[in-house]
Amino acid sequence: MDAILNFFRWQGMIKPAQIRGEIPSNKAIYKRTYQIAWPSAVESVLIALIGAVDLMMVGNLGSASIAAVGITNQPKFLVLATILALNTGVTVLVSRRKGAGRQEEANTYLRQALLLSVGFSFLLSFCGALFAPQILAFAGATPDYLGLAVTYFRIIMFGNFFYCIGLTITAAQRGVGNTRISMVTNIAANLVNLVFNALLINGLFFFPRLEVAGAAIATAIGNIVSFLIAVYSVTHTEGFLKLHQRQSWKPDLAAIRDLYNISWSAFVEQIFLRIGFLMYAKAVAGLGTVAFAAHQIVMNIMSISFSVGDGLSIANTSLVGQSLGANRTDMAIIYGKVAQRIGLILAILVSGSITLFRAQLMALFTNEAAVILAGETPLIILSVTVLFQIVQVIIVGSLRGAGDVKFVALLMFVSVTIVRPVLTWVLCYPLNLGLAGAWLSVFLDQFTRYIVSYWRFREAKWTRIQV
Repeated sequence: MDAILNFFRWQGMIKPAQIRGEIPSNKAIYKRTYQIAWPSAVESVLIALIGAVDLMMVGNLGSASIAAVGITNQPKFLVLATILALNTGVTVLVSRRKGAGRQEEANTYLRQALLLSVGFSFLLSFCGALFAPQILAFAGATPDYLGLAVTYFRIIMFGNFFYCIGLTITAAQRGVGNTRISMVTNIAANLVNLVFNALLINGLFFFPRLEVAGAAIATAIGNIVSFLIAVYSVTHTEGFLKLHQRQSWKPDLAAIRDLYNISWSAFVEQIFLRIGFLMYAKAVAGLGTVAFAAHQIVMNIMSISFSVGDGLSIANTSLVGQSLGANRTDMAIIYGKVAQRIGLILAILVSGSITLFRAQLMALFTNEAAVILAGETPLIILSVTVLFQIVQVIIVGSLRGAGDVKFVALLMFVSVTIVRPVLTWVLCYPLNLGLAGAWLSVFLDQFTRYIVSYWRFREAKWTRIQV
């Protein structure tokens, strides 16, 4: 019993030689982690749940509609790659300045990031809409649902412009520990999305029945709502981050260079990540519409499990960054390990739930027996995968918070861009394991990332990185 309790106490997480000052009580450490983590965790889980409900609504239209919406996921995130990389730099730099108490510098980084975000968002969204048929055909969309997918993708690219700018603001807010803003923006946006889904997919009341196009319009409206709330959070409220017209909005080359130094590695990571996921999705799409529809449902369930770790990871990025900014490497290590332990408990609960209720989970999304049957084996594999996935996501959050983005980029390149697509092709086709093979490759990918990221965290070289 003492060994178990010691596993969860800070005294069992750090060596005496690593201590740099007075360490709060275990209760205070867990309370601080909870205060920062719960908004991010709730936000991530609710986004995933609402996304699941979104797919359930489209699922009533048949497997072709599920496949059409699902095939746009990786191209959408490929378009978002530049903004997500920029936002990594924003979070890291702002969290360090928050820890050091340098408010004006933090606001300068936010303003410069917004200038970049507006330009990149417009260019990428425009190109995404213009080349939608070519992008989705390359992603593996088949003729029976390519037209639906193009319509959906072009509409969401309009909302993507606003979504990207809002993401940059909330990334900065997370850096100062204000995770509630991100939670509020996403909950509000997704509730709006759900309401308009109900109205536009099936044509309730006086609204037209637009089916897949209606789902896309609802998503775009939700993205605009999230953008407006994010802007309000830095223009009409008092906080560490504050924007107003009197501030200088001219390009600041020094600040842009700092953002570049952090973000370029994150950009490489995102590109590798999205290319790998795109190749993976393309390989699975070749298994047929029914298999791909089942795959999209299991991926949606996986995103819910991922969101548990992602919420803790986002909070951990902020806590680690602030601790290092205050020259408390000991607290950075402790916060990283506390989040990992919380994640392990949650991973066990999620794994058990998926195992016990796998058939019921599939039935929530579709009533097609063939799709439900195709998804059961992948769900069993997923139930084992999440035990490693959730913890490794949290560990990677610690490394990002420390600015160790080059290592993370290299890890993603090897694991996602090489290991997963190659294993997927080998297991699905030469070995003829079909959809089960695709999900075995996911397990091996996540397990590899867990082992390597855990080794990197234990080395503690990330505590000495200067940003």
